[in-house]
Amino acid sequence: MNWLWAIIVGLVLGVLARAVIPGRQRIPLWLTVVCGILGGILGNAVAGWLGVAHTRGIDWIRHVLQLIGAIVVVLLGERLWHAIRRPRRERA
Repeated sequence: MNWLWAIIVGLVLGVLARAVIPGRQRIPLWLTVVCGILGGILGNAVAGWLGVAHTRGIDWIRHVLQLIGAIVVVLLGERLWHAIRRPRRERA
């Protein structure tokens, strides 16, 4: 069941990250979910390093760090996606 929550949270984080980033990101939905999952993991790691992973009530700081992580990973994922998908003649 944890994998299902990871996919749902990854979808939400990925879509929110794409909404925050100006312009249009031309990446598929599955890559958005993967970037959201990785961004959530990155945000949780940073929250742990900062000592704010678990607080009383809603962990707002952790959620903001997860969103920031998703934004960074979506930006990197988009650039990598377009670098890979670009035709060979344009690479040279």
